[in-house]
Amino acid sequence: MGMDDCLFCSIVRGEIPADIVAEGESWLAFRDIQPQAPVHVLVIPREHVEGVGSLDAEHAALAADMLLAAAEVARIEGVAQSGYRVVTNVGERAGQSVFHLHVHVLGGRRMRWPPG
Repeated sequence: MGMDDCLFCSIVRGEIPADIVAEGESWLAFRDIQPQAPVHVLVIPREHVEGVGSLDAEHAALAADMLLAAAEVARIEGVAQSGYRVVTNVGERAGQSVFHLHVHVLGGRRMRWPPG
């Protein structure tokens, strides 16, 4: 799948609407359309990267930006103190359904481990 037919690239380009929570130069954060918790926000890079397995040393700053963005989203959404989960799925067997790097920021309820 290329950037032209990538759902998240379409959101970055503004072609598909999203409920944007926050954004930075290299990333965008928006509410998941199928929330699994009271707070469920996706943080994606503006650049098309398939997933964590596609990152390399050139993406070090982007990877750091994604984690910093997740922490900012948690503060914005009011779960920074109560606790939240940051997770990314890598590959179909792990549950990745959109092959554009994204981290889920989940909070507002008690999280179980293992997740399932």
